[in-house]
Amino acid sequence: MYVHIPFCRRRCDYCAFATWTDREHLIESYLDALALDVRRAVEGGLGPVATVFVGGGTPSLVPPERLVEALARLELVDGAEVTVECNPDDVTAHLLATYRAGGVNRISLGVQSMDDLVLQALGRSHDRANVERAVGLARQLGGLDVNLDLIYGGAGEAVEQWRRTVEAVVSLRPDHVSAYALTIEPGTPLADDPARFPDDDDQADKYLVADELLSAAGFENYEISNWSRPGQECRHNLLYWRQGDYVGFGCAAHSHRAGRRWWNVRTPERYIAAVEAGTSTERGAEELDPEARRVEGLQLSIRTSDGVPARSVPADVEHLTEVGLDGRARLTRDGRLLANEVAVRLS
Repeated sequence: MYVHIPFCRRRCDYCAFATWTDREHLIESYLDALALDVRRAVEGGLGPVATVFVGGGTPSLVPPERLVEALARLELVDGAEVTVECNPDDVTAHLLATYRAGGVNRISLGVQSMDDLVLQALGRSHDRANVERAVGLARQLGGLDVNLDLIYGGAGEAVEQWRRTVEAVVSLRPDHVSAYALTIEPGTPLADDPARFPDDDDQADKYLVADELLSAAGFENYEISNWSRPGQECRHNLLYWRQGDYVGFGCAAHSHRAGRRWWNVRTPERYIAAVEAGTSTERGAEELDPEARRVEGLQLSIRTSDGVPARSVPADVEHLTEVGLDGRARLTRDGRLLANEVAVRLS
């Protein structure tokens, strides 16, 4: 289950998500609609949920009591993974304790960098000290796994600055680290400023730095951009990469079941109106035929440590993979740098 919270105090220069900085007056109505939507789904036979991921936007911006109330009717399987994304600026002992009491057992902090100058260049409001404070509060409370989200490759970020960021993250001893290359999304402030565009070679160098330092610290790379302590992989994201079924709640949320994908209306106003009227929140859908689904499955799986059947890998990219005793081909470290090229050639 994915839950979208579309509210932010400010929009980061690189962000193209369905988020709004001028809709805080809708928070209460939105959470009311979300709770009603979840209740109807449960009454309609939703069944036990194995993972919940509350993303955004900035979920930690809304009152934590209201957020956990909206999810309270869910039936969770034993040991379910329940994650909430947080801005380090928002994290307090009260917020984390409320989450924990409401069944949340994992938080994902939007760190991006541990260098204050880089954070400013990305348009982020927090600083390194707030990241350290937030992680410390989570550790004091207990019962919460911690993921730290990073972004590398912004203009002006030196490789040594990035190295220090990864070293600082390792010193915080998180359970999981996600590190994504900065991308240019149309319509964002970043897209209007070519001087700030990332360089592919620079990003490749920084990826190798991240993998080197995280691997040396005992983290395992189980998906191109994700490293975890053994057994601490994000089960929710693994479900996406394995083409599992998921249901999305909230505006712009996506769902998937047996090859059919659909997505909700994009704005919070339209989502609230649809729920209040008892009409469908679905905005559009697509259905993959069996062959398209098979190929997509390979393209997703090659990103993970699961790999793909060796016979699926064409000869011209075989040097970017290694084949295990199980007959599955997995990307080498160099292969991960060219994963998109490998993925489009799979058959």
